[in-house]
Amino acid sequence: MKRFLISLCVLFFLQAAEAKQHRVRVQDPVLPQSAEVSSFISDMVQRNQFKQEDLTRLFKEVRLKKSILAAMDRPAEGKPWREYRPLFIEPKRIAGGVRFWAEHEETLARAEAQYGVPASLIVAIIGVETFYGRNTGSFRVIDALATLAFGYPKRAPYFRSELEQFLLMTREEGFDPLSIKGSYAGAMGISQFMPSSYRKYGVDFDGDGQRDLWENPEDAIGSIARYLQGYGWKRGATVLAPVQRVVDEAKSLANRGWSFRIPMQQWAGIGVSTDAAPTASEAMLFELAGENGPEYWLGFENFYVITRYNRSFHYAMAAWQLSQAFEAARVPRPASGSAP
Repeated sequence: MKRFLISLCVLFFLQAAEAKQHRVRVQDPVLPQSAEVSSFISDMVQRNQFKQEDLTRLFKEVRLKKSILAAMDRPAEGKPWREYRPLFIEPKRIAGGVRFWAEHEETLARAEAQYGVPASLIVAIIGVETFYGRNTGSFRVIDALATLAFGYPKRAPYFRSELEQFLLMTREEGFDPLSIKGSYAGAMGISQFMPSSYRKYGVDFDGDGQRDLWENPEDAIGSIARYLQGYGWKRGATVLAPVQRVVDEAKSLANRGWSFRIPMQQWAGIGVSTDAAPTASEAMLFELAGENGPEYWLGFENFYVITRYNRSFHYAMAAWQLSQAFEAARVPRPASGSAP
């Protein structure tokens, strides 16, 4: 009887394990070897000299992640500003950023001097993206990119391009493409760079001979600064200005993006006024759903540059306000030889 019960228990656990494996297979099937996948592989062979058999073998290991497709339809940036802001402008993230700045002060100062991007903004982007490297993503990047490249028609061309960049990156850097982890959208490392950004803007900022954005904060700091500089960051230029007054006729001009930007004198002429903006610069007007009703802001070119990291105005606003919270909370290190 005892042997029977033991055998029954063993059978139960084996069946449970098999059922679990079956559920995984149902939830995350192998990426279908469709005509689109075959065409992509052929293009990679012709354009980039990959071996057909290597890519065919690789794509048989790739999974179609349904959870990724669901996540793409409910991004955090879709929340109203009054709900989005507290996710990032909150005590733990501010304190964590102040600590991160203190730990990497020399590297951040060097990045600011070289690229012109404020140390506080570099820290803020790392804080928003990965909570200072704690949350860099658990999805295999190749699964994420392939799922979106072949299962998300709305943005398929973009993600196919990033999948191509990822395969080029892993070949260049000697990475196993099945081992790299990242976000559900395929962003990687402390800086959450997409593969194209890694290839174009990733830097070996500590000079150890490797661009490591997963484990090396120095490389991540330098790479973020170079990225923002590459998109046109202007050292010391205005980022944002709160609007003090906006007439109803001008409100219809809000949220049209950077393509609709006009000089400050023209904004003033149509009823948009602010005390903090320079008179000669161009700006775009945007509206946020604040806790006490609509907020209106003027965004200058440096604000537009932050949106190149993430196109959401909510994201860019959170990153900038978090950076300002660091500036207010941080106690700078005394200069060498000065009194404590």
